[in-house]
Amino acid sequence: MTDHRQLGVDLFNHVWTLLDAPERTREQDDEMLHASHASRHHWAQVGAPEHLTRGEWQLSRVYVVLGRAEPALHHARRCLELCDEHGIGDWDLAYAHEALARAHRLAESFAEAARHKRLAREAGDAITGPDDREHFDEDYATL
Repeated sequence: MTDHRQLGVDLFNHVWTLLDAPERTREQDDEMLHASHASRHHWAQVGAPEHLTRGEWQLSRVYVVLGRAEPALHHARRCLELCDEHGIGDWDLAYAHEALARAHRLAESFAEAARHKRLAREAGDAITGPDDREHFDEDYATL
Protein backbone atom coordinates (compact mmCIF):
# COMPACT_ATOMS: atom_id res chain seq x y z
CA MET A 1 0.00 0.00 0.00
CA THR A 2 2.79 2.41 0.90
CA ASP A 3 4.47 1.69 -2.42
CA HIS A 4 1.40 2.84 -4.37
CA ARG A 5 1.10 6.02 -2.30
CA GLN A 6 4.79 6.88 -2.66
CA LEU A 7 4.77 6.15 -6.38
CA GLY A 8 1.66 8.30 -6.81
CA VAL A 9 3.33 11.21 -5.03
CA ASP A 10 6.69 10.83 -6.73
CA LEU A 11 5.22 10.55 -10.22
CA PHE A 12 2.86 13.49 -9.65
CA ASN A 13 5.78 15.65 -8.53
CA HIS A 14 7.95 14.43 -11.41
CA VAL A 15 5.28 15.53 -13.87
CA TRP A 16 5.51 19.03 -12.37
CA THR A 17 9.25 19.17 -12.98
CA LEU A 18 8.55 18.38 -16.63
CA LEU A 19 5.64 20.84 -16.87
CA ASP A 20 7.84 23.59 -15.42
CA ALA A 21 10.75 22.88 -17.75
CA PRO A 22 11.39 25.82 -20.09
CA GLU A 23 11.83 23.39 -22.98
CA ARG A 24 11.04 19.71 -23.34
CA THR A 25 12.03 17.13 -25.90
CA ARG A 26 9.46 14.90 -27.52
CA GLU A 27 10.72 12.10 -25.30
CA GLN A 28 10.14 14.26 -22.20
CA ASP A 29 6.62 15.05 -23.41
CA ASP A 30 6.00 11.31 -23.65
CA GLU A 31 7.53 10.76 -20.22
CA MET A 32 5.33 13.51 -18.75
CA LEU A 33 2.21 11.96 -20.25
CA HIS A 34 2.99 8.43 -19.13
CA ALA A 35 4.08 9.55 -15.65
CA SER A 36 0.82 11.44 -15.14
CA HIS A 37 -1.21 8.37 -16.12
CA ALA A 38 0.94 6.17 -13.86
CA SER A 39 0.48 8.56 -10.94
CA ARG A 40 -3.29 8.48 -11.39
CA HIS A 41 -3.18 4.69 -11.53
CA HIS A 42 -1.25 4.39 -8.27
CA TRP A 43 -3.58 6.84 -6.51
CA ALA A 44 -6.53 4.73 -7.65
CA GLN A 45 -5.07 1.86 -5.63
CA VAL A 46 -4.78 3.71 -2.31
CA GLY A 47 -6.04 7.28 -2.55
CA ALA A 48 -9.08 9.15 -1.41
CA PRO A 49 -11.45 10.71 -3.95
CA GLU A 50 -9.51 13.98 -3.68
CA HIS A 51 -6.38 12.22 -4.92
CA LEU A 52 -8.26 10.86 -7.92
CA THR A 53 -9.64 14.31 -8.64
CA ARG A 54 -6.17 15.82 -8.55
CA GLY A 55 -4.84 13.07 -10.79
CA GLU A 56 -7.55 13.78 -13.36
CA TRP A 57 -6.79 17.50 -13.09
CA GLN A 58 -3.09 16.89 -13.74
CA LEU A 59 -3.86 14.67 -16.72
CA SER A 60 -6.02 17.42 -18.19
CA ARG A 61 -3.25 19.99 -17.69
CA VAL A 62 -0.68 17.73 -19.34
CA TYR A 63 -2.92 17.22 -22.36
CA VAL A 64 -3.55 20.98 -22.59
CA VAL A 65 0.20 21.63 -22.55
CA LEU A 66 0.59 19.00 -25.28
CA GLY A 67 -2.14 20.66 -27.36
CA ARG A 68 -4.51 17.67 -27.27
CA ALA A 69 -8.01 19.01 -26.66
CA GLU A 70 -10.10 15.82 -26.63
CA PRO A 71 -8.23 14.00 -23.85
CA ALA A 72 -7.82 17.29 -21.96
CA LEU A 73 -11.60 17.69 -21.98
CA HIS A 74 -12.14 14.07 -21.00
CA HIS A 75 -9.94 14.31 -17.91
CA ALA A 76 -11.23 17.75 -16.93
CA ARG A 77 -14.80 16.46 -17.12
CA ARG A 78 -13.83 13.43 -15.06
CA CYS A 79 -12.25 15.73 -12.48
CA LEU A 80 -15.51 17.67 -12.12
CA GLU A 81 -17.56 14.44 -12.06
CA LEU A 82 -15.47 13.16 -9.15
CA CYS A 83 -15.97 16.44 -7.29
CA ASP A 84 -19.72 16.22 -7.82
CA GLU A 85 -19.93 12.50 -7.00
CA HIS A 86 -18.01 12.84 -3.72
CA GLY A 87 -19.13 16.29 -2.61
CA ILE A 88 -15.64 17.72 -3.05
CA GLY A 89 -15.42 21.50 -3.07
CA ASP A 90 -12.91 24.16 -2.13
CA TRP A 91 -9.57 23.93 -3.95
CA ASP A 92 -10.44 20.83 -5.98
CA LEU A 93 -13.70 22.24 -7.34
CA ALA A 94 -12.03 25.50 -8.33
CA TYR A 95 -9.33 23.58 -10.18
CA ALA A 96 -11.87 21.31 -11.87
CA HIS A 97 -13.44 24.38 -13.47
CA GLU A 98 -10.01 25.84 -14.21
CA ALA A 99 -9.14 22.63 -16.07
CA LEU A 100 -12.38 22.77 -18.03
CA ALA A 101 -11.77 26.41 -18.94
CA ARG A 102 -8.31 25.57 -20.30
CA ALA A 103 -9.47 22.47 -22.15
CA HIS A 104 -12.46 24.22 -23.73
CA ARG A 105 -10.27 27.12 -24.80
CA LEU A 106 -7.89 24.66 -26.45
CA ALA A 107 -10.88 23.03 -28.18
CA GLU A 108 -12.01 26.49 -29.30
CA SER A 109 -15.26 26.13 -27.36
CA PHE A 110 -14.98 29.70 -26.21
CA ALA A 111 -18.44 30.07 -24.62
CA GLU A 112 -17.84 26.98 -22.47
CA ALA A 113 -14.34 28.18 -21.66
CA ALA A 114 -15.75 31.50 -20.45
CA ARG A 115 -18.46 29.75 -18.43
CA HIS A 116 -15.98 27.52 -16.65
CA LYS A 117 -13.61 30.43 -16.11
CA ARG A 118 -16.45 32.24 -14.31
CA LEU A 119 -17.28 29.10 -12.29
CA ALA A 120 -13.59 28.67 -11.44
CA ARG A 121 -13.48 32.24 -10.14
CA GLU A 122 -16.59 31.68 -8.01
CA ALA A 123 -15.20 28.45 -6.57
CA GLY A 124 -11.77 30.04 -6.13
CA ASP A 125 -13.26 32.86 -4.09
CA ALA A 126 -14.66 30.22 -1.71
CA ILE A 127 -11.31 28.49 -1.06
CA THR A 128 -10.88 28.62 2.71
CA GLY A 129 -7.08 28.46 3.03
CA PRO A 130 -5.38 31.77 2.20
CA ASP A 131 -2.26 30.05 0.81
CA ASP A 132 -4.41 27.74 -1.31
CA ARG A 133 -6.45 30.70 -2.56
CA GLU A 134 -3.29 32.63 -3.42
CA HIS A 135 -1.91 29.66 -5.36
CA PHE A 136 -5.20 29.28 -7.22
CA ASP A 137 -5.29 33.01 -8.00
CA GLU A 138 -1.83 32.75 -9.57
CA ASP A 139 -2.96 29.90 -11.82
CA TYR A 140 -6.29 31.59 -12.57
CA ALA A 141 -4.44 34.69 -13.78
CA THR A 142 -2.91 32.56 -16.56
CA LEU A 143 -6.31 31.57 -18.00
